[in-house]
Amino acid sequence: MTENSMGGESAEQALSDAVAEAIAEVDPVAVLTDDLQRLQADFQNYRKRVDKERIESTEVVTGLVLSQFLGILDDIDRAQEHGELSGGFKAVADQLSATTAKLGLVKFVAVGDSFDPHIHEALMHETSSSVIHTQVTKVLRPGYKFKERILRPAQVIVTDPE
Repeated sequence: MTENSMGGESAEQALSDAVAEAIAEVDPVAVLTDDLQRLQADFQNYRKRVDKERIESTEVVTGLVLSQFLGILDDIDRAQEHGELSGGFKAVADQLSATTAKLGLVKFVAVGDSFDPHIHEALMHETSSSVIHTQVTKVLRPGYKFKERILRPAQVIVTDPE
């Protein structure tokens, strides 16, 4: 830039400042209105941020509480697999499973799924010519997630292509 254009910009800035001061002296209501609008916008942004943080902290706490039930849910699944779940205990187990599902706890992983190291923990690897890509062939312990957070990865046996 040339000195002329720089001087013009600072002259324009000085003129703009002078006009703003003149308006402020002439119309104090406009200045107070601008201040009030700015404060209202700041407060609305603050309120939105607090609401977002409250929702996030509630989800974190709910995830922590649900993760404490994973061992119990594993025991219930094992008892059900062995046919040892009946009578009143079955009703309690069904209620517990329904309640955790209603809160958002989701059990995931099935035999035949593609192996994903973000949600699966491979405990053993096998090879086979019958698979095209690495896939889950046996679930040793199911994984659970709450919302989009993985509470526990699934422990699996995977089969790699030869």
